[in-house]
Amino acid sequence: MPEQLFSRSSQGSLVAILLFAATAVFAQEKAAPPAQQPTTVLHASTQLVIVDVTVQDANGKPVHGLTPDKFQLLEGKTPQTIRNFEEHSNLAPSGPQLKIPPMPPGTFTDFVPVKPNSTLNIILFDSINTPIADQSYVREQLRKYVKQAPANAQIAIIGMGSKLTILQGFTSDPEVLKNAVDHKLTPRSSTLLANPVGSNTDQQTFSDMGGDIPGAAQASANFAQFEAETTSFQLQLRIQYTLDSFEALARYLAVFDGRKNLIWFSGSFPLSILPDDSIPNPFTVVASAEDEYREVCNLLTRAQIAVYPVDARGLMVDPIFDASLSSRNSSRQSNPAAGSIKFFTNQAAEHATMLQMAQDTGGHAFYNTNRLTEAVSQAIDSGSNYYTLTYSPSDHNWNRAYRAIHVNLEANASRNLKLSYRHGYYADDPSKSAYGNEAATVSADSATPTTAAASYARIALSRGAPAPSEILFKVRVLPASTTTEDAVATGNSPDPKLHGPYRRYLVDLAALPSDFSWKLDTNGHRLGEASFETLVFNADGSLLNSASKALRFNVAPEVYATLLKRGINLHLEVSAPAKTESFLRVAIQDVPSNRFGVVEIPTSSVSRLEPPLAPPESAPPPASPAPSAPPAAPANH
Repeated sequence: MPEQLFSRSSQGSLVAILLFAATAVFAQEKAAPPAQQPTTVLHASTQLVIVDVTVQDANGKPVHGLTPDKFQLLEGKTPQTIRNFEEHSNLAPSGPQLKIPPMPPGTFTDFVPVKPNSTLNIILFDSINTPIADQSYVREQLRKYVKQAPANAQIAIIGMGSKLTILQGFTSDPEVLKNAVDHKLTPRSSTLLANPVGSNTDQQTFSDMGGDIPGAAQASANFAQFEAETTSFQLQLRIQYTLDSFEALARYLAVFDGRKNLIWFSGSFPLSILPDDSIPNPFTVVASAEDEYREVCNLLTRAQIAVYPVDARGLMVDPIFDASLSSRNSSRQSNPAAGSIKFFTNQAAEHATMLQMAQDTGGHAFYNTNRLTEAVSQAIDSGSNYYTLTYSPSDHNWNRAYRAIHVNLEANASRNLKLSYRHGYYADDPSKSAYGNEAATVSADSATPTTAAASYARIALSRGAPAPSEILFKVRVLPASTTTEDAVATGNSPDPKLHGPYRRYLVDLAALPSDFSWKLDTNGHRLGEASFETLVFNADGSLLNSASKALRFNVAPEVYATLLKRGINLHLEVSAPAKTESFLRVAIQDVPSNRFGVVEIPTSSVSRLEPPLAPPESAPPPASPAPSAPPAAPANH
């Protein structure tokens, strides 16, 4: 899908959000504005396709110094005009690290400072699709890598299970990375894998048994069908969790400029289910995730994320040749070749998934290799040296068809050079929402989400997950008093098992109006809808309490002009356990676009602060409150 280049200056937006000191809910803060205030820069919306191209020589080394006239860009067979051209190199000096100016005690923002003009690298540790033995191997390989990681490489580590968890934010400090790998990268057993342990273990099932027992053949066939359907259900759940996580990652990373390299360590790549002709009803286990995969690829490419899948199992061999399983293999099936065929079929399907995702996003797949450390080095090196080409498609017929992209070098420049780039996109209507399916107002719901919007909301509101900053805001959290209370604050929705004493916190938010979706009515009023929530979690991610408010906006032009100067403000009060550590996850959701801004705050960082001298002044927004269902407790993972 063509990208809508509606970007904003990071520094300008940061200054804008931090200069809301004059808003009513922050009336007690006094800050002199700088002599000259940077302004938020909004670029005109243009339908552009962004193509990042890595160019390597025969030895795999990046090639620098190519000029736009050396490249030829085609969509299908039609040449396209290159509108913008940039070369990026890890040798080029990056700008200084952006820093958040000092803020008053208890004040936080969802703005994430990163070095400008630097490529971001994300190591995705996939525990939902990977046996424990392979997770341990990946951990050892990453220990080796961080000892030799380039000093200027910006790397984050994220864990993926039934939800996402940031294990280490972006850093170029090898010691910080080493500490994260040693103490935060903990292998976890997946309940959705048939063999969660790995390491050549082979679980015997009822369908393996048979022999001369009367009726055993039929019973074995029936149980094989049951096993296949159970495995299929587990696989479909893994597919859903995997795609949901990739969508959340795409939206979390989209706010950062430039290319991002997503290095995905997994022991299985579950994006297709094929008929199994070894069971009575093979098509009962067939499922398709084509639409979801297509939307996720659109989100990844719009966010300039190249995926580098790495098979955590390393070099694999047919289990029939494994001496530890030889006796089992001979006893469990009369035709050992059938097991080999199934092994190679599954392996080919998984590798095809790896190659497809790498090709669709401009990355590279690594499999059948035990040199996982080198895979990380190659992914980061090649993904940090690239050329960015943009073009406006000459074909404006948005018919949802797949459009192939071809990038060539002129004859004199192309000798022995290898190009990697995304090979196409889906021509979805660029006027539609950039975030796919319908929006939904969802709290941290334990029920299985029924829409992509609900799935994203579930992850965005989960404890420890990457905090999206699609809506920039700042929040002040202060204790209401120095004493504890026996009851939760009015309007809270506590878990029935929660008991006092409690400490009540005042939560005051200020957000940028320009980050919300507005619809103009015939009177020139801006209409919108937003949800504001503060969720209280324990360290394990269980929801303890919440406070929320939903608003529908109907803003006259003169009021909107005032909002641009003052911000959108809201006040919530929430109670948390006074004797134990908990985490406040403060969230703003723009309902029409399903975009989020989220800040997570440990209560230990605010519980000892001085309460405000007086309650915050009331500054009701130009909106009418809308009923909001109390958030339900999320599932414990």
